[in-house]
Amino acid sequence: MKEQLLARINDRTATVGVIGLGYVGLPLAVEFARAGFHVIGFDVSQKVCDTLNGGTSHIQDVPSAEVAAFVASGHFRATTEASDLASADALTIAVPTPLVKTHDPDMSYVQAAAATVAQVAHPGLLVVLESTTYPGTTREVVLPLLTSAGYMVGEDIFVAFSPERVDPGNPVYNTHNTPKVVGGITANCTELATALYASCIETIVPVSSTEVAELVKLLENTFRSVNIAMANEMAIVCDKLGVDVWEVIDAAATKPFGFMKFTPGPGIGGHCIPLDPHYLAWKMRTLNYRTRFIELAGEINTAMPAYVVEKVAHALNGIRKPVNGSSVLILGVAYKRDIDDVRESPALDVIRLLESHGAIVTYHDPYIATVRDESDSHDGPAAGEPPRLRHSVPLTPATLSEADVVVIVTDHRSIDYQAVVDNAALVVDTRNATATVRPSRASIVALSGRASSSS
Repeated sequence: MKEQLLARINDRTATVGVIGLGYVGLPLAVEFARAGFHVIGFDVSQKVCDTLNGGTSHIQDVPSAEVAAFVASGHFRATTEASDLASADALTIAVPTPLVKTHDPDMSYVQAAAATVAQVAHPGLLVVLESTTYPGTTREVVLPLLTSAGYMVGEDIFVAFSPERVDPGNPVYNTHNTPKVVGGITANCTELATALYASCIETIVPVSSTEVAELVKLLENTFRSVNIAMANEMAIVCDKLGVDVWEVIDAAATKPFGFMKFTPGPGIGGHCIPLDPHYLAWKMRTLNYRTRFIELAGEINTAMPAYVVEKVAHALNGIRKPVNGSSVLILGVAYKRDIDDVRESPALDVIRLLESHGAIVTYHDPYIATVRDESDSHDGPAAGEPPRLRHSVPLTPATLSEADVVVIVTDHRSIDYQAVVDNAALVVDTRNATATVRPSRASIVALSGRASSSS
């Protein structure tokens, strides 16, 4: 079975199925299609499938022209019918792995995807889980559904884990040139998964097990979470000392060894960094160990939106205005610059907290026209009531001058920050976006240390 599948991978006659066509799955499907495979993309959303089959991409990093070309050539099609996956020689699972309110992993999407795979499984099938999760998921959740059907792993069916490393909006690193870690249940599983990904990704990094591969992703993002928390706490320290944290960090970054630059901000967002450390912490709690360092970093990062709101309140107090009744314009609601993704964005927490204090909040984001507001109360909208939509307002001299305070939460490069300070009366800058603008009308309050008065 291994040799037959390996031959089909090498000569590109294998059919590849991708389960989940979001930020991870669609770019991966496009890479497989570009490599010459026939790709079946599966998603539970009929709208997503219809859009893709019509040649239009819903993911910012995947051009519609590429999707249209692969659909036209027959190398890619999207479907909501699980039975269509039965013809696949390899299946990758790239579905969400959110957390429940208690910060325990919600494995329902992975379990549903694995159950779908089990329904269409056949001898000679390679299954690779890419969804970020706790160590042991592949072996404990995915594998039993396949072995219970009588398949022998490593002989007539092959199972591996390969963590997604997608960085939306990154102009340098994408799915093709980001090294791919691969770990199989057996050596044969690793060999086949390595061959599959080597067909379309530049560098493959095989590891000894699925658990190692699962832990690699958690280490990567826990490392980032902890270091961002250190930068955030340093911002608070510098603020209390009256020192510009950005100047401190830039000076420290001149050291050519022993220091890696991380910067503070209003909090952390996206699907990975706010969530991944919790997978590891949860797994360790099941083993009677508390990851105190990781949990502390999470507490610091989670508290940053409240710190930003406190800065806004102090800034308004400085001009003799309360938060209650003040108009606040938020610049940027995406979780990071130059993307259209609001998942776990700290901007949403900043908006919610400001409104809980009575502020009248609007936002502008060049990438996000509307945001679903699911935080009208602590538990979200009332039962039976749909979440209301927030709409991005135009960024004009009028909208800037009419706001009592403008808060820069996400520093999109396309925003003219000189125009912001030329027209706004008060700016709270959480990203150091105004560091190089000329002094103008606005009073600028930084995340820590730096403040300037209007000229």
